Amino acid sequence: MKIDAEFALNDSNYLNHGKIFVISAPSGAGKTTLVGLLKKRFPLLAESVSCTTRKPRGHEVDGIDYFFLSKEDFFKKREAGLFAEWAEVHGNFYGTPLDFLRKQLDSGKDIICDIDYQGAINIKKAFPKEAVLILVLPPSMEELESRLRLRATDDPEVIKTRLHNAKNEILHYPHFDFVVVNKDLNAAAAQLSAIISAHTDSSIFHNLETIRKLTE
Repeated sequence: MKIDAEFALNDSNYLNHGKIFVISAPSGAGKTTLVGLLKKRFPLLAESVSCTTRKPRGHEVDGIDYFFLSKEDFFKKREAGLFAEWAEVHGNFYGTPLDFLRKQLDSGKDIICDIDYQGAINIKKAFPKEAVLILVLPPSMEELESRLRLRATDDPEVIKTRLHNAKNEILHYPHFDFVVVNKDLNAAAAQLSAIISAHTDSSIFHNLETIRKLTE
């Protein structure tokens, strides 16, 4: 039977439902850098952009790094049920837009999310079959403290709070499907890439071009 690949792209009977790869980590573990590497290695991954009430840092751009909202606007969206998950982290609120996730998954696309452990757990509750939770950890608390100090974006009291919170975050590891220790950046990126490849290499969406050639 010849399959119309364009039809398959828009038909849920042919498409595998997409996956949501949720990357979580204590602050300073290297999550942002690793996610950046993954986006380069897997350009077909759709990136979920979270909403937040915190202020932009450095060169962060609204709508690309985050949707920066006032607390009033954030609470309105939350009450309207527009977030797949939301959480308060270090006094700021974060939320993942629900419509974006649904649209990407229904089209068979895979998504990468960079959110904290609370959000990861809630994503898993909302999408139990689609969500793949990955926890990135530092090799030690001493190394984590060193990275936070080298980052030079927080004062000593904030660093102390982040280290305290990190221990609590790590205790939630049983909720995750995979744990990757970021001792060496390249090795950690390779492990994350292997996890994503294992879940996407055989999907229909990522092999449509081959399907087109074979069914012409």
